[in-house]
Amino acid sequence: MATATEDRLLTTGEVAERLRRSDSTVRYWHMTGFLPHGFKIGRRVMYRASDIESWIAERKAAGQSDAAK
Repeated sequence: MATATEDRLLTTGEVAERLRRSDSTVRYWHMTGFLPHGFKIGRRVMYRASDIESWIAERKAAGQSDAAK
């Protein structure tokens, strides 16, 4: 079960900061389906923190890097 912190909603900028990538890279990855599903609230695309952390863990476990994509 996810904690309240993990279920926190993240903006594109916050995801970019977490991944150490630019906002434009995160937007591109969102458009191509590379990132976990984000959803719109108003004009903003939001991501669940738990989804992003799970995605990072899966990539780490698989030994993947974003250069391989």
